[in-house]
Amino acid sequence: MNSVDKSLFKKESVEITAGSQLEKLSEEEMSRGPLLQACLNTLALIYTSLQAKNPLRRASASALSSVPGWLQDQAVGCLSACLSDCLSTLCSDRASYPHLIDSVTSCLDGFPLGAYGVPSHRLLLTFLHKALSEYLQLNSGLAGCHVLQAQLMHSCLAAVKASMLVVQRSQDLISAALQAGNPDCTLQPTLSGLLDCYTHILTDEEFVQAVQSTAGMAVVLLIRSVLGCGDEVASAVAGLLQGIELGAECAPLWLRESCVGLYDSGRPAGVSLYLCHGALAMLNWRGASQGPRRDQLLLLVPHTLLALDTSIKESSTAMVVARVLSLWSGVALDSMQSGQSSAPGLLRDSLRGGSELQGRLLEHVYTHWEHPLDGVRHQTNTLFKNLLLLHQHTHPLALSNPHSDPYVSQLTQTLLGLEWHQRGKYGSLACLVELLGAGYLLALEPQLPSHLLGLMGDQTLAPYASDLLERLFVSHKAQLAGEGDMERWHGTWVSPLLQVLCRARLDQTTYILDYFLPKLLRCSPSSLAHMVQALQNSPSCSAGSRGSVGALMTCLRAARAQGMVQSSEEGLWGGLVPLSLLRQALVHKHHQVRMDALGLVCESHRSTEVLTSQEIELLCHFLPSCLNSQSPGVRQQTISLLKKLLCRVKDSGQLVQRRLAQERDVGQREKAQHVLDTYKEFLRWLCERLFVVLLPGASFSTCLTALRMLALLAQLFTFTTGTTHDMFALGEVVTPVHAQNVLFCLGSNFLEVKQLASALLRQLPPSAVGLQEPDRMLCLLQAAMDLSTSTKPFDSVTAAHLFNLLLHLPDLPQALLLCAQEQGLSFQPPSLTQPQASEALTLETNTLAVIQFLLLCLKTEVRKAESSLLLAAATSPLYGRAHCITAALQQLNTRCLTLCGQWRSVVSELITVSYRMSDVVSPVVQSSSPEGLIPMDTETESSAGLKSILQEIQPRDTNDFFTSARELDTQESGTNEPAAKTDETLHPICLPSLLECGGGEGYRVTAQMVLVCCWRTMKEVSMLLGEVCQSLPLQTTHTPPDQALITEEQVEGVGRYFRQQLLQSRHRGAFELAYIGFVRLNDMLCRSGSRTLQQLPAHWLTEVLQEVKSSDPSSKLCATRRSAGIPFYIQALLSSEPKSSSCSLLKTTMRELTTLAMPPPDRATDETTVPQVHALNILRALYRDTRLGENIVPFVSEGMQAAVLGFTSPVWAVRNSSTLLFSTLITRIFGVKKGKDEHSKKNRMTGREFFTRFPALYPFLLSQLEEAASSVGSDSGRVILHPSLFLLLLVLGRLFPSPMDGSSSPLGLAPFLPFIIRCGHSAVYRTREMAARALVPFVMVTQVPSTIQALLDDLPLEPAPRTQQNRIHGTLLQVLFLLRSYQADAHRPQAAGSDISKALRPRMWLASRRNPCLVTRGAFVDVLGAVCGPGASPSGDSELKELRDETLAFLMTSELVTFGSSSAACAPPGSAQYFLSLARLALSASVESPLAWGVEEEEGPASRGPLILRCLLQCPHYEVRELGLAGVLRRLEMEMERDGEGMGRPSWPPETLVSTLTSMVLHETHPQSLAKVRMLSILIVPSDLQWRDGLQTLTQWQVLEQVLSLGQINCAKSFLKYHQCFSNQGAAAVALLGCWGALVSQCCGEQQNTEVKMMAAEILVNVSATLLTSPNPPLGVSHTVSLWRGLFTLLQDEDPDVRDRAADYVSNAPLVSVCPPVALEMGVALLCQLFQLWGQVPTGILTLTEWLLGDREGEHPHESAIDEDDFLFEKGDLNLWAEPVQWVRLLHRHLVVLAEDPGLKVLNQAELLRLSAQAEALSQATQQALEGLPALPQFCCTVEHARLALKQERATLVINILQTLRQAGLSG
Repeated sequence: MNSVDKSLFKKESVEITAGSQLEKLSEEEMSRGPLLQACLNTLALIYTSLQAKNPLRRASASALSSVPGWLQDQAVGCLSACLSDCLSTLCSDRASYPHLIDSVTSCLDGFPLGAYGVPSHRLLLTFLHKALSEYLQLNSGLAGCHVLQAQLMHSCLAAVKASMLVVQRSQDLISAALQAGNPDCTLQPTLSGLLDCYTHILTDEEFVQAVQSTAGMAVVLLIRSVLGCGDEVASAVAGLLQGIELGAECAPLWLRESCVGLYDSGRPAGVSLYLCHGALAMLNWRGASQGPRRDQLLLLVPHTLLALDTSIKESSTAMVVARVLSLWSGVALDSMQSGQSSAPGLLRDSLRGGSELQGRLLEHVYTHWEHPLDGVRHQTNTLFKNLLLLHQHTHPLALSNPHSDPYVSQLTQTLLGLEWHQRGKYGSLACLVELLGAGYLLALEPQLPSHLLGLMGDQTLAPYASDLLERLFVSHKAQLAGEGDMERWHGTWVSPLLQVLCRARLDQTTYILDYFLPKLLRCSPSSLAHMVQALQNSPSCSAGSRGSVGALMTCLRAARAQGMVQSSEEGLWGGLVPLSLLRQALVHKHHQVRMDALGLVCESHRSTEVLTSQEIELLCHFLPSCLNSQSPGVRQQTISLLKKLLCRVKDSGQLVQRRLAQERDVGQREKAQHVLDTYKEFLRWLCERLFVVLLPGASFSTCLTALRMLALLAQLFTFTTGTTHDMFALGEVVTPVHAQNVLFCLGSNFLEVKQLASALLRQLPPSAVGLQEPDRMLCLLQAAMDLSTSTKPFDSVTAAHLFNLLLHLPDLPQALLLCAQEQGLSFQPPSLTQPQASEALTLETNTLAVIQFLLLCLKTEVRKAESSLLLAAATSPLYGRAHCITAALQQLNTRCLTLCGQWRSVVSELITVSYRMSDVVSPVVQSSSPEGLIPMDTETESSAGLKSILQEIQPRDTNDFFTSARELDTQESGTNEPAAKTDETLHPICLPSLLECGGGEGYRVTAQMVLVCCWRTMKEVSMLLGEVCQSLPLQTTHTPPDQALITEEQVEGVGRYFRQQLLQSRHRGAFELAYIGFVRLNDMLCRSGSRTLQQLPAHWLTEVLQEVKSSDPSSKLCATRRSAGIPFYIQALLSSEPKSSSCSLLKTTMRELTTLAMPPPDRATDETTVPQVHALNILRALYRDTRLGENIVPFVSEGMQAAVLGFTSPVWAVRNSSTLLFSTLITRIFGVKKGKDEHSKKNRMTGREFFTRFPALYPFLLSQLEEAASSVGSDSGRVILHPSLFLLLLVLGRLFPSPMDGSSSPLGLAPFLPFIIRCGHSAVYRTREMAARALVPFVMVTQVPSTIQALLDDLPLEPAPRTQQNRIHGTLLQVLFLLRSYQADAHRPQAAGSDISKALRPRMWLASRRNPCLVTRGAFVDVLGAVCGPGASPSGDSELKELRDETLAFLMTSELVTFGSSSAACAPPGSAQYFLSLARLALSASVESPLAWGVEEEEGPASRGPLILRCLLQCPHYEVRELGLAGVLRRLEMEMERDGEGMGRPSWPPETLVSTLTSMVLHETHPQSLAKVRMLSILIVPSDLQWRDGLQTLTQWQVLEQVLSLGQINCAKSFLKYHQCFSNQGAAAVALLGCWGALVSQCCGEQQNTEVKMMAAEILVNVSATLLTSPNPPLGVSHTVSLWRGLFTLLQDEDPDVRDRAADYVSNAPLVSVCPPVALEMGVALLCQLFQLWGQVPTGILTLTEWLLGDREGEHPHESAIDEDDFLFEKGDLNLWAEPVQWVRLLHRHLVVLAEDPGLKVLNQAELLRLSAQAEALSQATQQALEGLPALPQFCCTVEHARLALKQERATLVINILQTLRQAGLSG
C-alpha cells in the first residue's frame, strides 16, 4: 500500500470513528460546543468539497447521518452554510458547475440530512438555470469535439436531473409562491427560463436521447408543480402531446409563452415521444381518483406513440417508443387494477381484446417483435403480456376458461399458425403459457414439444425455442403435480428429447446441451435415472447420429455440471455408467460424443472436488488421441474442459495440502499424500507428453493444442525452479530438448503457434531455454536479422518474435554491437544507467537499442531501394525491418519511459524513414494496374521493352476511362522516347529479371516479389505510424513536456500521409491496411486532450466530401476498383465518432452522399457521373460497416432508392456500383443468408415490418413497380425490360404477409398485387419467373384459391392466331407457385377445391400438340402435376378424378411414351424443359403415388405403370433419365425402410425395371445418371439375375470384367454384391479379385479427389470383415496387405470425412466406433495379429520395414521440392493433418513387438541386406543434406529441415530394427 492509499485509509477510518463517536454523544456534552461545531464544519466541508466517487465523501455522509437528533439542527446548519458558500464563491466559475450540481443532487437524493441543508429553492433554481443556459450556449460551438460534447451532455443531464429534484422537493413552496403573485418574486422568471431551456433541449436534435427524455419529464413535472394535480394538468399535457394550445387555457400566460416551441407544428417527432414518457413517469396514475381528462390523456398516449411508428428512423428512437409503450401498458394495468377511474367504461371498452386500440397495439407488436435490437424485442414482449392482462381484467372469462374466450382462442391459433422462423412468436407463446398454462397449448398442438426440439439445431432459433420449452415443461409439471403423473410428463418432454439426441445429426443437438438439457434437469432432477434407463435399453442408431452412447454422455454431462452426480474412488457418478463404456466414449468417432465424455470427467459443481484415480486414468486414455483435431470448435472445447480440470487439480491440491499440514491421523495423512503424489505424477506425465509431440513436422493442430495446454499449465501452476511454494515442481520436467522444441515452433507458418510458443518460452526455466549463453544469443540474433530481410513474408513475423524473446536479456546490447561490427555499421547501443536495473528498465533499454539498430539497417536498405527497387525486393525487402520495429514497440509500456530524450529522436527518425519508404513503393501501389507493373517474362528480348512498359503503366491519376480508351503503342519506333523519359521520371531500376550483385551472385525477381515488397511495405508503414500515434505520449497541455514523445505537428503530418495513401492507392492490400493504421490515429485524436486534434476528423471529412463532389475524369481520386481507398478513409473518420453522441458527422455525411448518389435531374455528364460512382461506392462501404450498427439504418431507405434509380443510368460504372450497393442493402435489411436456399424464409420479413421500418420505400417501390409494369407489354412482340424491374421483384419476393394484414392500413400489400401480376406477362423468362415468386407473399392464404381461379380464367379456352405465349406462360407460373406454396402450408383453411379442376379441364389443349410452344406446354403439365399430385384435394373429389384420367390419357400419348427414334441433339428449343415436366408427371403417376392415379404397378399387357417408367428411363434426354433414376431411388429407399433394411430383395420394383437397369449399367454415358444406376444396381439387382446386353446373356465373370473396365471405383463398389460367388472359382477368379483390389488401392492415393477416396473408404469398410480380416484372405496376402496400406493412407487423409469413414472399419471388427488416430493404432496392431494368424510373420516384418523406410524417398536427398523464391505463396498439395513422424514411430513400435514373435524363423537374407543398404544410404545422404543447411534451419528453411529430419528418423529406426533382428539371430 503506497502513501496515498495509506492516507486515504486513515482518513476514512477517522470518518468512521467520528460517526460512531457522534452517535454516542449525549445532550449533556453540549459543553464541548466549539469543538463539536468545528467537527461538524469539517465533515460538511469534506462532503461538499470532494468528488462524488471519493470514498471519503461517502464516509462523511455516513458520519453526518449518524448525529443524534438534538445535534441535527447544527449539522444541517453547517451543511447549509458550506453549500451556500460554494454557491456564492464558485457559481461564477463554469468549471465548478459539475461539482456544485453533483453536491446539490447528492444532498437531495438518498441523504435525508442533506435535503434539509440545501439552500433555498429559489437560489438553487437560479443557479441551475444559469448553468443550463451557459451549457446550451457552449454546445453550439463544440461541433466536431466529440469528447467535449460528451462531457457537456453529461453535465446537461446532471443539471436537468438536479432541477427536477429541486422542483420535486419544493412543489408546495413553488405553488404557494406563484399563487401569492408577488411582483418582486424572481421565481416565475427562473421557472420560465428553465422551461425555455427544457424546450430548447427537446427541440434540438443535437442532444442525446437521455438528456431529451429527462427534459421531457422535467417539463411535465414543472407543469404539474405550477398547475397542481387536477384535470388542468391533464389538459395542458394533452395539448402538448397534440401540439395545440386549446387545452392550456387554464395555464398562466408565462407558462404558455415558455412552451411556445413545443406547440410548433414543425417540431421534431421525438418531442411528443419524450413528453409522453414524461407524462407517464411524472403524473400520478394510481391510488387517486382520476378525472375524465386523465383517462383521455391515458388513452391519448398510445395513439401518439403509434403515430410515430412510421415516422421514426433511428433504432434508438424505436427503442424509446417500445419502452414508453411498455411503460404505458403497465400504467394502464395499474389504473385498471386500482379501479379508481372516473369512467370505467371508457378504459374498459378501449382496452378490451378486439378493440381498435388493442388491434393497433397488436399490430405494433407483430411489427416489432423481430426488431434487430434486443431491447425493442424485450419491451414488445412485455407489451404483449400486459395487453393479455388488460384483456383478462376487462373480460373475466378469459382467465377462468380461455377456451370459451373467442379472442384468446383466435389469438392462440394465429400464433401457432405462424412460421416457426419468426422469433417473436416464441415470446408471445411464452406469455400465453405463463397466463393460461402449458396444458392449454398442448391440447391445441400435441406435437409442440417435438416441433420445438426440431428447431434446436438452428443457432438463431435455439435460444428462443429453449426458453419457450422451459416455460412449457415447468408449467406442465406444475399442472401435473397434483395428479402425480410424472410418467406422462416424461413421455411428453423426456422421450422426444432422447429420441432427438439418439437419432438426429450432431450439429442439430449441440444447442440442446447448451440451452435445453440443463434447464430440464434443473426442473426435474429425478428424470436423470429415467434417461439413463431408457438410453441403456435403446437400440443402436444411424451412423450420422451420436447414438445411445453419445446421448447418455450428453445427459450425464449436463447432470454432472449441475452437481447432481458425484464421483468417488468406489464408483464413478454413483455407478450410473460403467468405466469401459466411458473409455469407449472418450475415443468415439464423433467429436461431440468425445467432448461430452470429457466434460463428464472434467466438469464438476465444486472446484475443490478431488480427482479420482479412475478419472486420471480416463484422461490419460483420452489425451493422446485428442491433440490432433482439425476442428477449431473441438480444440476450443478441449482446452476449456481441460482448464476446468486443471483448476480442479490446483484448488483441490491446495485444499489437500492444507489438510495434510493440519491432519494428525496417520491414515488420513497418507491418503492426502497419495493424492498429491498422484497429481504430481499426472501433471508431469502431461507435461512430458505435450513437450514430446512438438517435433519437426508436427501438424498445426497438434502444436496449437499442445502449446495451449502448456500455457494453461504455466498459468495455473509454474515452470520456474527453486520456488518453495511449488508443490508439483513442473520446472524439473522441462529439459533443454523440450525448450528447444518450443523455440523451434517459432518457425511455424501459423501465427497463433508463433504467439503461443513465444509466450511460453518466457515462462520456461531460463536454464532450459539457454538464451543467456552468449553464442546461442548471438546465433538467434543473427537469425532474427537474416529473417527480417527474407523475401518470405511470414519470416518477418518469426524475426519479430525472436527479437521480442531477446528483449528481456540484459546482455542484448553487447550482442547487437557485435552484429553491427560484423556488418561494418557504426552503432553505439544505449547503456544501462544502473548496475542492477529493473526488468522494466532493461526492457526499455533493449527495445531502444533494437529499434535504433533496425532503424540504422533500414536507412541503408531504403537508400538501396531508392536506387533499385527490384534489387531491394530480391535481397532486402523493407517490410520485415518495419514489422520488427512495430512489434518491439508493442512490447513496451510507453506511458512510463525513462529515456525520453533518446526516444524523441528515434520517433522523429522513424516517422521520417517511414515517409521515405512510402515514397519508394508508392509508384507501384498507386499505379492504375499495380498487379501487372512488372512483367513475368524472363526472356532476354522481353526485358528490353520493360522501360516502355513501366512508362506506359505509370500512375495515371485520371479517370478518363469514362470518356476515352487508351491503346498501347506497339511500334518499335515509339519505344526509345518513353524509355528516355522513364529515366527522368522514375528511380533507376535494374531491368533484367535475374539481377547480379557483388560477387556475381544472381537473384531472380518476379512481379509477385516486387508487388509483395511494395504493398507489404505500405502495410507495415501504416501499422508503424498507427502504433506510434496510438501508443506514444502526445505533447498536450495535460502532458508534462519531458514525457511527451510526439508532437501535434507530427500527428497532423501522419494524418496527411494516411489521407494521401487512402485516396490514391490502388492496391487493395495497401489501402486496407492503411485503413487500420488510420483508425488507430483517429481513435487517438478523439481521446486526445487537444481541441485542435479532436476537430481534425471533422475537418478531413469535410475536405474529402468536397473533393468527391467536385471530382471529374481528371481528378486524382480513383473511381475504379470500387473507389479504392476512399470508402475506407471515410469509414475510419466516421467510426471515430462516439456511438453515444448525436452522430452529427454520420448524419451530415449520409445526407450529402445520398444526394450525390441520386441520378442528376438533367442528363448525366462526366462532372456528375464520377461523384455519383464515388457516392455509391462509399455508401456501400458504410452500410457494410458493422461498427456503425443501427445508426446507419435510418438512411437505408435513401440508399435503396439510390441503388434502384442507379440502374436507370446510361453509364456502366454507375450501374455496376448500384448493383454492389443493392446487394449490400439486401444483406443489411434481411440479414446474412443463413443457408444455401436463396429464398429461405429466415431471410424474409413481413411486409408490415418492412414498410414500418422503412416507410419511405412504400410509395417509392409502388411507384417504381407501377412504372415498370406499364412498360411490360408482350402484345407488341418486342422485349421491353425496365432497368429496375429485377431489383423491385427481388425485394418484394423477400416479403410475406403480416398476421394483421387484413386490417385497414396505409401500408398494406394489396396495391402491389395487380402490378406484380402484370409483370408476369413480360417477354423475358427470368422476369416472369421472379414475378411468380414475388406474387406468393402478397396473396393471403385464404385468398389463394380465388386468386388461382381468377388467373386460370384469364387463360384462353381455344388456340387463336394471336395467342400470346409469354402471357400464358407467366400466368401458368404464377398459378404453379401459388399452388406449391398453398399445398406446403400446413395451416391452410382447406385443400384446393374442385373449381381449379373445372377451370383446367377446358384448357387441356395447352398441354397437347395443338399448343406449338413447348415452354407453355411444360408449364401447364407442371400445373397438372401440382393439382393431381398427392397434396391435392381428398380422393373423393370427382372433378379431380376426371382430371387425372384425362391427364393420364394425355401422358400415354405424349412424346415421352411415343418418342420413337428421335434424338435429343436435334430437339427444338424448350424440349428439355418440356420433357422434364412430363417426367415429373410420369414419376408422380408411376412411382410416387400410383394408387392415387389408379395406375397398375404389376407386370401385364395393360400395365401402364411399368411402361411409363421404362419409357422414362429410355428417354434420349439425359436430364429426364437422371430425374427418373432419382425418383426410383427415393421410392426404393422408402420401401427398404418400410420392409427393413437388409431383409432381402424388396418387393418393388418389377422385373422389367430391373432388366432395364442392368442394361443401363453397361450402356449409360451420362456421369450423374451412371452413378445413380450403379447405386440402384447394388440395391435391387439380385445375384441370381441373368444380365443381358441386348439379346446376349452375360455370365458373372463377363459382367464383372465389363464393370471393372468401365466403372472404375464406382463399379468396384457394385462388385461387393458378387465377390462371394468367385471364392471357389480358381486362379482366374483370384486374378480378377486381384485386379479389383489393385483398383481400390489405387483409389486410396492422396492425389485422388475426395469423392473417390470416400468411395474407396466405403468399400474397405464394407469388405473389412470378409477380405481384410479373413483368416484365409481371398485376395492373397499381397493384395490384402495393399488394401490395408490403402486403409492406413485414408486414415491419415487431410479430409476429416474420409478419415471418419475409413475409421468405421473398426465397427466391423466387432468393436465400437472410434476416432481415426485410435483406429490407426488399432489397425496396425490388428494387421500384426493377422500376420501371425496367416503364418506370414517374416513377410509382415519385411513389409512393415519397407513402409517404415518410405517410398524410395532416399534416392534423391539433395533434390529440392520447389523453387520457393519463384512462388512466394504456392504451397502445393499439403496434408496439414498427417504426422509422418508419429506414423513412423507407430510402425516401429509394432515392428519391435512383431519381431519378438516366438514362432518367427530365419528371414530372407537378401531382402534384409537390401533394406539395410537403403537405410544406410538414406542416413548418410540425409546427414550430408542437413549439414549443408544454414545455421538454425528450423527458422529459415523449416519445410526442408522437417523433410530431412523425417528421412533421418526413418533411416535410424530401420537401422535399429534391423540391428534388433541381427541380435536375435533372425537375419541369417
